[in-house]
Amino acid sequence: MRKLVERGADPESTDQEGNSLLMLAARGGHKPLIGFLLERKASVTRRNRYGDSPLLIAAVSGNVEVASLMVDRGAELKPEGWTPLHYAAFAGQAEMIKFLLGKGADKNAEAPNGFTPLMMAARGGHLDAARVLLFEDPDVNHKTEAGESALKIAMQRDLKPMVELLRRAGAVE
Repeated sequence: MRKLVERGADPESTDQEGNSLLMLAARGGHKPLIGFLLERKASVTRRNRYGDSPLLIAAVSGNVEVASLMVDRGAELKPEGWTPLHYAAFAGQAEMIKFLLGKGADKNAEAPNGFTPLMMAARGGHLDAARVLLFEDPDVNHKTEAGESALKIAMQRDLKPMVELLRRAGAVE
């Protein structure tokens, strides 16, 4: 990729799904290539056809160094819809969650379906991710329009350790 860009290829080139070179590099965690693309003004806010940005891709993969590069270049921590914190919680990326919260991510952000990052961590049974979120005192009893809560999700999935953790944090049915 580096040679192609050095020969004049557009650093904003995309594949059929709208993934930019920066997104592909973020997915693979290729820090030197990411730095090179950022120097060439590759967009950190571009979205692919699924709505994913380079930061969302870094968040789900748990690569804090890559995410830091994106945030330093203006990547959105609080976009409309699914946030990097939702993606990190979905994947159980506790260190990424710490990083994003430290940069100002919204611990109670609502996704289009009403889920919060805590609900995403609960859904996956990601105890470490949930602990990091709970340390920030999120709304443990947030409910979607359908009446789902982190506790209800954990109970439906029979995730006993998660149910216990949420109850200790003050979650109620």
